[in-house]
Amino acid sequence: MKTLYLDCISGIAGDRALAALLDLGADLSYMVEQLRKLPIEPFEIEVQKVNKGCIAAKKVRICFPSVNHNLLLNTSPQSAGEIWKMIEKSELPLRVKERSHAIIREMTLAEGKLQGKEPKEVLFQEAEGMASIVETIAICLALESLGIEEIYASPVSTGYGTKTMENGFYPIPAPVTLELLKGIPLAELNVNEEVTTPAGAGILRALVKKFMTIGGGVVEEIGYGAGGQEFDYPHVFRALLMSPSAIQTSPKQERESIYVLEAQIDDMTGEGLGYTLERLLAAGALDVFYTPVYMKKNRPGTLVTVLVPLGLADHCEIVLLEETTTLGVRRSMWSRNILERRFIEVATPYGPIRVKQAYREHKMLHQAPEYEDVAKAARKHQVPFQLVYQYAMKLAMN
Repeated sequence: MKTLYLDCISGIAGDRALAALLDLGADLSYMVEQLRKLPIEPFEIEVQKVNKGCIAAKKVRICFPSVNHNLLLNTSPQSAGEIWKMIEKSELPLRVKERSHAIIREMTLAEGKLQGKEPKEVLFQEAEGMASIVETIAICLALESLGIEEIYASPVSTGYGTKTMENGFYPIPAPVTLELLKGIPLAELNVNEEVTTPAGAGILRALVKKFMTIGGGVVEEIGYGAGGQEFDYPHVFRALLMSPSAIQTSPKQERESIYVLEAQIDDMTGEGLGYTLERLLAAGALDVFYTPVYMKKNRPGTLVTVLVPLGLADHCEIVLLEETTTLGVRRSMWSRNILERRFIEVATPYGPIRVKQAYREHKMLHQAPEYEDVAKAARKHQVPFQLVYQYAMKLAMN
């Protein structure tokens, strides 16, 4: 399992993140081949080698040569809803679809809130806007090319000051950027410029598992992505391939932000609720549980509670609305203090069994064999479940 660490001390933008992933070794030809299958205007991805101060880095630019006056032709997707449908119907790898949808959804959710629109109504009419969509999908293809499973990040610098936008001057960070950074730890960088963009903030909000300092990890590879501006320091973004075990057993415990989704239902069968649970877990929910409740007119009902990562909340809400009879879903942000986890594998007479271990400050607090491994071995060898379970526990404790 490969783990990526995003070092955001100099901020983060979509082009710098993509360039850093290419510098790490992401396969550009694979990315372009996949992107060419999408029903969008012909585009070009230009990759340059540049030097920022004393650091050699890559720089990326996406352009649409056939588009005049910065406007896309009518045949291109123009709304977030159309773009989601385009991604869903595409032949992109499943995880690329999920990650792309999560980033675009977070960005349009923030933009829609500021504009007073539904996310699906947010428009991408200018070539610059469509370039950001291609850039987002390209980033997710780069992650797939590198085999990245988990993503961590440092606290994020934003810069300060003002910037000129379509309707005048706005503070830095831009309103949509700050909306996306809610709940994410910020770092101080004394530079009078925008160093974190909405695209960069969207990546962080949708894909990062945990925000933490870099200490305690083992760096395997480093990629540098260059920005277009010149500062008193090298304007580069760093992406690091890290040793998973080093990150997962980091001695410093930090809180993790998650969303909690809730809906109360009094007119569904147990079979329907069971199927809904399966779909929610398949969609990436961390946990799903049902609680008996009494509703209006003393009707017995079920409270559905879903724990979900920040980037998957919208997708899981859609599952709840599609698969249940609820008319609305409540959402709240919680923080949780979780133990660090890692897996070991023990060799039993019934085959290899994975054992999950929970640590706090390098001290193991508890462990348990994985249910699916134990059940599979018990069925295969026609022995009791508890026999395999206890055998695995004994070996894990030695």
